[in-house]
Parts: sequence; structure tokens; C-alpha cells
Amino acid sequence: MTTRRHFLAATAAAPLLAAQIKPRSANDNIQIAIIGAGGMGSEDVRSSITAGSKLVAASDIYQGRLTRMREVHGQDIFITRDYREVLARPDVDAVIVATPDHWHQKIAIDAMNAGKDVYCEKPMVQHVDDGKPLIEAEKKTGRIIQIGSQRVSSIVYKKAQELMQAGAIGTPNMVEAWWDRNDAIGAWEYSIPPDATPENIDWDRFLGRAPKVPFEPQRLFRWRCYRDYGTGVAGDLFVHLFSGMHFVMGAIGPTRVYATGGLRFWKDGRDVPDVLLGMYDYPETTRHPAFNLALRVNFVDGGSESSGFRFIGTEGILTIGDGVTVSKTPRETEPGYTIDTFAKATQDQFLKKYLEQYPRSTPTADAIRPQVEDKFHVPHGYSDHLDHHKNFLASVRSRKPVVENSTFGFRAAGPALLSNISYFEKRICEWDPESMTLKT
Repeated sequence: MTTRRHFLAATAAAPLLAAQIKPRSANDNIQIAIIGAGGMGSEDVRSSITAGSKLVAASDIYQGRLTRMREVHGQDIFITRDYREVLARPDVDAVIVATPDHWHQKIAIDAMNAGKDVYCEKPMVQHVDDGKPLIEAEKKTGRIIQIGSQRVSSIVYKKAQELMQAGAIGTPNMVEAWWDRNDAIGAWEYSIPPDATPENIDWDRFLGRAPKVPFEPQRLFRWRCYRDYGTGVAGDLFVHLFSGMHFVMGAIGPTRVYATGGLRFWKDGRDVPDVLLGMYDYPETTRHPAFNLALRVNFVDGGSESSGFRFIGTEGILTIGDGVTVSKTPRETEPGYTIDTFAKATQDQFLKKYLEQYPRSTPTADAIRPQVEDKFHVPHGYSDHLDHHKNFLASVRSRKPVVENSTFGFRAAGPALLSNISYFEKRICEWDPESMTLKT
């Protein structure tokens, strides 16, 4: 039987073992555990198993989800409401952390200290102050940690990255991204089970560091609606957009953040907005020119769910949706003129000189300039979520670093969390993306 004492012994020994971590064969079986077996956690487990892992343990504070884990994955998996019992098990190589946001940092650090590799759902942390301690834990323990924003493993975003680096749209100057929804599930109105009782739920463990409040199942099963446990639309969806854009552009973060929005429709007791707009200044670096980013999430969109990107450059627009499209419309070679308010003699003088520089030619069909559009389609059935888990397991075996480690993850989570600060405190936030520090 595992106990808290065994967990503490494992975490104490982990730093001593960091230097002894060795690569494993590509055929070695990676045994995983899920901590937080809700909707996202269950999907992560399915993808991880498909990618080549074996589920051996599950932890959740709601007994119904533990029962479901055994129904789906076998009666022999170890189940517990206390995640520390999972971390104490020697048969667990890696854990998936898919709890509410306010538990991400604590469990991820505990897991690495216990000698486990970690796949941690986004956003990596709930608060800006949580980021650097997690980064330090990764460095100290030598464990693999990958944050669960799958766009960095997507062949679609890889293609966009290659096109951007090849100068497909010239010099980029602005990026627009959005994620809009118009249904209850998309707005986090998740189902509450009829057996959501104090006997079946470890309420105190769910609350953790959050304020102590009486038992209320809605706060657990719809935790994204509350600042005590989640990070709102910024932490749920903005962070995906930051991750994808940073990967494509080679960016590490903005220097200025401003967000606005409001609670327009889903007035169900939540204390976060359902419409959020963000504006971000990215300075010139050796990796990219200066550009501006505009983000939008609207849970009251009126249409079907949609998300995408528009990278706008001096020579075209790169769009990411189901695939990648590069559109180019040749610019006019003539600047044109506005001389109607000049005196007649001055107009004649200007026009004479202009026509010498830009002589008139007879229009022909061959002279019509076409719009150039290149489309790159996604293969049928492709899953970037599956690729993300494949990449994580490959790194667990090889010990080679992942793209979306804790530093990358914090540089995506940081601006998203600053968006919340800007919205709730009604101010512009200054951010140092290199040191990942809030300046004001």
C-alpha cells in the first residue's frame, strides 16, 4: 500500500536521481497515470494510449470518474482520490496533469520531484507568480515536462512556420486570431452528475489553495467559470492561440498587454467574461520584426464554433484554419494622385511629370494581374492532439527536450494571465518576455 510517507521519500530522492536518467529504447513501454480524469484528462489518456503508453493508475477527487476509468481501461488500474499515492508508485513513469488550473503547478512540481515525467494541461499555471518555480523544478530534476497545447506539434502549424520563415508573405506586421463559440458546452456548461454528493467528492482536496467555500458541485464540474479555480477564456483559449502563434513566428511574448470585454450572456453565476478581446505589442527581435497581435474569444457569437489565424504581411496573408492558405494580391505599381484641389496650372504641371514617370498603356486581358493563392490541406483524419502525445512519449524515451517545455509554456501562459489582470484591473500590463516578469 502506498502512503504519504512513501511519496515524501520518493520526492526527497528524486533530485539525487536526476543525473542518472538515461534514454530508453523506442520499444520500451511507458506507463502513465492520469491525475484529473475529467473530459480533457480522459481525452489525453485515449491519445496517450494510442500513441503507445499504458495506463496503470488514475487519480480524481470524484469517485464516479475513477469508476469510469476502470470501466473503460480495466479493473486492474490503481485508483485513488489522493494524487500523492500515484506519485509514490514505482510503476508510474509519467503522469498527465489534467486537473483544474489552480492545481497544475503544485502537482507538476510534486510529480517531477517524485521522479515522474509530466504532461501538463494548459495553461501551465493559474497565476503569473506560479511560473518560475515550475521552471526551476524542471531544471533541478531533469524531468521531461510538456505543456498540453497541441499546436506546437501540428503539421499545419509546422507548415505555416516554414512558409513564414521562407518569406511567403513578406515582412509580417500584424496577426489576428480568434476562437468563437455559441453553445452551452462550449461555454463550459458541463453536465453535473446526479451522484455529486459529499460522499463521492473529496471537496477539501478540490479546493486546495482556493478559498474555503461550502460544498457546491457546480463549482467543481464547471470550474472554468470561476476565478478561484480557472483562468477564464484567456487561460482556456487565448493560451492556445499564443502557443500556436509563438511557434509559427518564433516569438517569445509581447511587451504590452491590454484586454477588454464583458459578461454578456452566460450569467450563470460565473465571475469571468464570456467575451474577451486582447491587444499585444511584440517588439522587433532577431527572430521577427515588430508586429501587433489581436485576439478575440466570443462565447455569444451567433454562429457555429470557429477559430483561426491571419498573419498579415507586406506581400500577402497567411491564414490557418483547417489547413494553411497563402494569398497574394500584387500591389499597384503606381502610387496614384490626389490633385483636384490644386490650381489648374499646378495640376497640369504635376500630371505631366507623373505621366512621364508612369506612362499610360492600353489595357489588355493579359495585363490583368491574378491573385495568387496556395492552399495546403490537412490529411483526412489527422490529429495534432495525438501527435502531441507521440512527441511527449518520444521525449520520455530519448530524454531529448520537447518544444513546449515549461519555459515555452510559461511564455504562452504569461500573456494570457496578464490579459485577465488587464481586464479585471482595467489597466495596461507591461511584460518582459525574456525574463518572464510583470513590470507594472
